[in-house]
Amino acid sequence: MSEHASLLHRRAELEREWDRWVPALRAAGGVPRAAGGGSVRPEVAESWLRSLGSVDPGRDSAPVSDEEEARLRWSVSPLRAPVQALGDELRSIAEDAGFVAAVTDESGTIMWTCGGRVMRRRAEQVNFAPGGRWDERAMGTNALSLALCTGRPSTVFSAEHLVAALHGWVCYCAPIRSPDGRILGVLDLSTTWDRSHPLAISTVRSLTAGIEAQLRAAPGISPGLAPAPEAGVRVSCLGGAGEVVRDGVPVRLRPRQLEILTLLALEPGGFSPERLREALYGDRPVSSSTFKAEVSHLRRALGGHIATRRYAATAPIACDAVDVLRALERGDTAEAAERYRGPLLPESEAPGIVEWREHLEVAMREAILASTRPELALRYGERAPYDAEVHEHALRLLGEGDPRRGIAAGRLSSALRP
Repeated sequence: MSEHASLLHRRAELEREWDRWVPALRAAGGVPRAAGGGSVRPEVAESWLRSLGSVDPGRDSAPVSDEEEARLRWSVSPLRAPVQALGDELRSIAEDAGFVAAVTDESGTIMWTCGGRVMRRRAEQVNFAPGGRWDERAMGTNALSLALCTGRPSTVFSAEHLVAALHGWVCYCAPIRSPDGRILGVLDLSTTWDRSHPLAISTVRSLTAGIEAQLRAAPGISPGLAPAPEAGVRVSCLGGAGEVVRDGVPVRLRPRQLEILTLLALEPGGFSPERLREALYGDRPVSSSTFKAEVSHLRRALGGHIATRRYAATAPIACDAVDVLRALERGDTAEAAERYRGPLLPESEAPGIVEWREHLEVAMREAILASTRPELALRYGERAPYDAEVHEHALRLLGEGDPRRGIAAGRLSSALRP
């Protein structure tokens, strides 16, 4: 079978699986039932299930945040200089091989693209351009959202995309990490499905490694040397799927284990087994062995630093959500706004996480509305696009001649749109 015929056969198989599963799952409200099988990889089927609650598979393009704002964010992004240093290589690869290259921030919003004129025009038709939002909640299953969710390089081919308008594409993506292991964004190469090639993902990995090398060699760091890894455990749980780093090394945890770790960070006094189980599962009938297995897996991942009788961390846990709460307690709204990256584990439905999420959002919002600094309202408004009151507050604080009024007015218009 020729390479083109093989790709055509694979695309047809995936289209059949998509037609079989996606409409049925959507009609069922995305209930967590078995999906996929055959040609559909498990991580793709799982992403379909997560996405269907917020994404219409029939949409024709990605939602767009303010394009000018995206460009402003790019101008101060830590990724800008490393990407520019590799700019000629990125453009050469994209133009010669018929790709569009894109770099996003940690939320999945595209900040920069390059490529040939024809491919860029095609990409712009689906808002694969600065300002386009490609996280899972905005655009469903795609390589960018999978890389952000899993922290691993990802490839999504044709009808593996949840949105039907993307079935003519293939995307290759890898997360870009800071020297301390945090995901700063992703690098993506995308093209039409018939140009799919197994070496493309290796190219993305290589380019990402080059960007990360530039980050390690940034001013203030000895050339060629990464900074000393931060000791202990740090969990980042605001605005995304969550990340955990232990002694400078990323740790892969299942979502339930990440929920447990987040709760232990927020409540260092710990939990009785009964209370922790309720905070995770509520009234759901979950066996004791399942619950204990999740705690045991987490304990091993943390080197044993979880007490056995009363579940509590026996070593300090640094946490971005705790950092925000401490800043609010000090009355330092500016630092809180700087550190706040969005809702606490937004995909989690664990009762304890939902309670803390609501507490944090209310505390953060009230502090912003009480502040007289417009830049804080603008920064928070970026993370709360549907909060009209926050955008109105920003407009009241901004002077008539302030060019930032356009950002606040645009957000308010979007928030009020039916």
